[in-house]
Amino acid sequence: MLSKSQKAVLYMVGSVICFSTMDLIVKYLNEVPFGQVLFMRFFFGMIPIFFLIPRDKIFTFYKTKRPGLHTFRAVSGTIAIIALFIGLRNLPLADVISLTFTGPLFVTIMSVIFLSEKVGIRRWSAVAIGFVGMLFIVRPAFEEMNFYYVFPVIFSLGFANVAISIRSLSKTEPNYLIAFYFSLLSLLVGLATIINGWIWPTLQETFLFILLGLAGGVANLLLTQSYRLADASLVSPIKYLSLVVAIVAGYIIFSEIPKGMTLFGAGLIVVSSFIIFKREETLKKQVVAPRV
Repeated sequence: MLSKSQKAVLYMVGSVICFSTMDLIVKYLNEVPFGQVLFMRFFFGMIPIFFLIPRDKIFTFYKTKRPGLHTFRAVSGTIAIIALFIGLRNLPLADVISLTFTGPLFVTIMSVIFLSEKVGIRRWSAVAIGFVGMLFIVRPAFEEMNFYYVFPVIFSLGFANVAISIRSLSKTEPNYLIAFYFSLLSLLVGLATIINGWIWPTLQETFLFILLGLAGGVANLLLTQSYRLADASLVSPIKYLSLVVAIVAGYIIFSEIPKGMTLFGAGLIVVSSFIIFKREETLKKQVVAPRV
């Protein structure tokens, strides 16, 4: 019989595998219209959400007394996921995944601005370290005028808004409802691009569409369950395995070799975000994982 901690570790490993699968598919389907990929991610990603809805609420689950905050979370999440997908399709995989770990840095800053939280010297130092790491990774944006490096940063800003809103929404709203409105908006945005022309998918692409949606949907559920069963200090380091997956998969599948500056910057970001997670756990604050 597995302990809660062992189950939490397995859930986090499963989450890393699912998120990595989603990232790889988005990058692999680079020739498929962007909006079609976005639509398929959330069309099939809705399936796991509906399995969470209680039977007695199947016809009323969508009702809420906080539509404004749900809208803010959905819009922020949709902007973030669009920015992430653009980054994945146009930048080295390891660079994008490394920059997604800057999410907690922006959460710390926005917690001060919007929630009036007090942040001590440890977390401010961690934020500074993380931003130095980010500058190492985004150097090509300045040296090569590669503006695509802006998009992973936009993702992290969007994630910060998502995290702040979830901290409030989770006090009164079930997880499936929070995920539903975000998924619905992203799905509709993707559907709106059909006027620009979609392709008729091959059998392989159809399979990848289904896998993309299910992997993305299940990943968030596994992530949430992992944090419910164990302390963040136990499971948070595991999610950084996604960077290892990105480096290996990027080399094998896409012939990408990460630069030394990327690895050094990623190391600084990993250290800084872990310090923030550890400090927030000590302060008994809700930990929100860095994905949407």
